Amino acid sequence: MPTPARIRSTLAMIAAPPEDLRDVAVYHKTLADPTRLRLLRRLVIGPATVTELIDHVDLSQPLVSWHLRRLKAAGLVETQRNGREVICSLRREAFDATSSARALLGLVETSPSAA
Repeated sequence: MPTPARIRSTLAMIAAPPEDLRDVAVYHKTLADPTRLRLLRRLVIGPATVTELIDHVDLSQPLVSWHLRRLKAAGLVETQRNGREVICSLRREAFDATSSARALLGLVETSPSAA
């Protein structure tokens, strides 16, 4: 007998959300992890190598690389290889997605005089 969570997961796959909503969900799920937020906070200062990020969050290299892949997939981070080093930098324009998400959901800014 399948569990309720398994049934919900199956139904969610059958009734896949529109692409624009899926992108917003990926963006917010990526930001929901404290380790990824710590990595982003470090990258706000400036570009960093993976080694520097490992030292910053005090986690193993495979785990930091996994988090960086998630950040890159969400479009929040870009990487560049320089010899054996991988340099990560923040894609600041990706954080404009918050205003895009508000428009997508139909949330409208109201002016204080209209309240």
